[in-house]
Amino acid sequence: MIDPVALLKSRARVLHRAAQAGETKVLARHRRLRELRGLDDEALALALLRRHSLALVALELGFAGWSQAAQVLGGLRDDGFGTLLCPERCFAHWNIWSASYDEARAIREEHGGFLLAYRQQFLIVDRHFIVTLGLDPDDPGWATIGRDWIRPADPAVRTRFYGEVLSRHFREGAALAA
Repeated sequence: MIDPVALLKSRARVLHRAAQAGETKVLARHRRLRELRGLDDEALALALLRRHSLALVALELGFAGWSQAAQVLGGLRDDGFGTLLCPERCFAHWNIWSASYDEARAIREEHGGFLLAYRQQFLIVDRHFIVTLGLDPDDPGWATIGRDWIRPADPAVRTRFYGEVLSRHFREGAALAA
């Protein structure tokens, strides 16, 4: 099983080293962080700490910061899910959105599908969305969690799914950067 928090830490470590080596594109990405915006490349490379790279990785996945990302991905929180579960490649799929978890759960129970989250909102998606996301809709884990990402019956399954989604996310990101 892929540990999603360890995967993010590893990604942050790679970004940190690249920034310290002066890679211009990586330094520019770090300028998204408020405390690093005004620094030139040389000053930024010197001032950069690993915590900045952790915060950047979290921010790029739609989380408010590293702490929130680590808690959500580690199963310690069930709010503020970031943007990871609704990547651009899934935009073409039809789905139902709701601002209320209870409403979304009721819709999913009535009509089927899979209940996912995007930041503070909820969406019910079909199996094609799940495939595009990079998961197997027939994985027995879905039955184990009740096809409910937000409040899974077994959080360890959701953690496994997060690892799979993140792995695909970073593989595709690496392919795009090459």
